[in-house]
Amino acid sequence: MYNLTEDQLLIKNMAREFAENEVRPIASAIDKEHRFPSESLPRMAELGIFGLTVPEEFGGSGGDVTSYILVIEELARVSATHAVILSVHISVCSLPILQFGTDAQKKKYLPDLACGKTLGAFAITEAGAGSDASGQTTSAVRKGSGYILNGTKIFITNGGYADVFLIMAVTDKDKGMRGLTTFIVEKNFPGFTVGQAEEKMGICGSSTTEIILKDCVVPADNVLGGENNGFKVAMGALDGGRISIAAEGVGLAQGALEAAIDYAKQRVQFGKPIAANQGIQWMLADMALEVEAARLLTYNAARMKEQHLNYSKQAAMAKLHAAQTAMDVTTKAVQIHGGIGYTRSYPVERYMRDAKIIGIYEGTNEVQRMVIAKNILA
Repeated sequence: MYNLTEDQLLIKNMAREFAENEVRPIASAIDKEHRFPSESLPRMAELGIFGLTVPEEFGGSGGDVTSYILVIEELARVSATHAVILSVHISVCSLPILQFGTDAQKKKYLPDLACGKTLGAFAITEAGAGSDASGQTTSAVRKGSGYILNGTKIFITNGGYADVFLIMAVTDKDKGMRGLTTFIVEKNFPGFTVGQAEEKMGICGSSTTEIILKDCVVPADNVLGGENNGFKVAMGALDGGRISIAAEGVGLAQGALEAAIDYAKQRVQFGKPIAANQGIQWMLADMALEVEAARLLTYNAARMKEQHLNYSKQAAMAKLHAAQTAMDVTTKAVQIHGGIGYTRSYPVERYMRDAKIIGIYEGTNEVQRMVIAKNILA
């Protein structure tokens, strides 16, 4: 299957078993209750899921990007909430520290992140800085042996439960995007506060909050990637993160497709299963086609990242197509279920609500088109 290695297949099967046995039973409840799935995260840690892409020298399992993507897909097939918690933890926290961190930073933060002792988050979005990441207003002023950060971040995934945050702030406002710096900030640093939690349409079990920095003291040793190099760090993190969000979209669509197939075989109207109707068959065929295409784009982007090739275009294509696929397939799954699909009796309405965010976070569909156009016109 897709030329996966034996190790990759083992990881995929492990993730599916965990998702079916330990995530599916709580997926509906955490959505209805808007409850962070604290009960399942320790088991994810035991399985080594949080350290999949971290080298063994820092306490991880040293797995490749494809293995990680397979896990995200399997989790999202059952619960998009679990998938995004892991995606943010790895793609935009652990991996940037691995890529841009000093030896001291790697030794200090990666082991705990890899074993699940600490949870990671990424804070770039502000009220006036969404798609335009260069529009940051959070400031960082050098003082003594550290920096003083002031500002407010919004829509921060894992915000209420994370221990380690990568936060971007302005260190030289005259340089625009070249005057931004990324900091590793711990939740117990003076001046750090978790603000309002958002009530969302979907991924309701994930924690999405404000982060308030009021004279927050951050040691100079916690600058990630060098002063005024924050935009490069952030864009590198987002390029990789787009692949995992694409995998989330693929998993969501796969879960909805399977649910629609099962229901179409069971639901009888006019004396026969609705799966016998050509209209339903063609709808399912189109759904399967979209899922397979999105999966191939996502796996290709992952392998290009593994091979240290320029994968920016491929990541954008994968995320864009996966976002569109997730929205289309989950909507069709609800349609196939009919009236019961609009209720919480079946999971397809949750899949549809969860799917919408795929085309928004870590770069909207419109931003992905900008990235693709920039690459093909270069």
